[in-house]
Amino acid sequence: METRGTLEVYTGPMNNDFTQRVEAALASVRSHSTETPRVGLVLGSGLSNIVDQFQGTTIPYKDIAGYPEATVVGHKGVLKLGQETAVMAGRFHYYEGHSMDSVVLPIFLLAALGVKTAILTNAAGGILHSLNPGDLMLISDHINMLGANPLTGQNNPEMGPRFLDMSTAYDAELRKLARNLDPLLTEGTYIAVPGPSYETPAEIRAYRAMGADAVGMSTVPETIAARYRGLRVAGISVITNKAAGLGHLSLSHDEVVETGKTAEARLTKLLLGLAKNL
Repeated sequence: METRGTLEVYTGPMNNDFTQRVEAALASVRSHSTETPRVGLVLGSGLSNIVDQFQGTTIPYKDIAGYPEATVVGHKGVLKLGQETAVMAGRFHYYEGHSMDSVVLPIFLLAALGVKTAILTNAAGGILHSLNPGDLMLISDHINMLGANPLTGQNNPEMGPRFLDMSTAYDAELRKLARNLDPLLTEGTYIAVPGPSYETPAEIRAYRAMGADAVGMSTVPETIAARYRGLRVAGISVITNKAAGLGHLSLSHDEVVETGKTAEARLTKLLLGLAKNL
């Protein structure tokens, strides 16, 4: 990332000081704990309280070198590092003005800690008519409408391939395990948009025509970064509202956070089951 005046110019995670950022973040975490978990969880909006169900050392993001501040309501901004799991309670969003470097830094850190499987959660709007607030949707595929890719820039072949195959981004075996643990899970395609404004009804109609079942503002860059680093990925969306034009209420982040809390028990059970079985 370059800085020209007050403007950040994105140059890609394999450029400039990104490797040093990952190493510095890793050193910060290692000053608190030497655990090497195999499973990493990222908790989305309104889901941060789930971190309390996992054991480990709690490390505030402010104590991790290179980490931005978690500013969005519903994101605690802590890493809980345990023997089996590393739980990121909160993420960094492209719409906050962060470079893609910062958005995917936690994923590169998880890989550096020894994580082999990433479970990514988010809050999403339901496009599929059968999806209602409080439902869980297992992500089977995604559409990237962010207008950015975290792998843009010069490639370091020691970290991952120049041209990454994304045909099986969301691991089929992990999806099967999730369905065995929660047979009522719906599967669908998640579309990531820049935000922070919610979508218009016309945009939702367009996204449905493209094959999207749920819409949100995160997860896709993390999935790309995780696959680049060789991690298996599972994605779970908590449907917090009907997408624009499908419901009768105005959309708000408060609704997202509150509905996320109502789905907390079911999602916690699923995440604990996944972590136990991996």
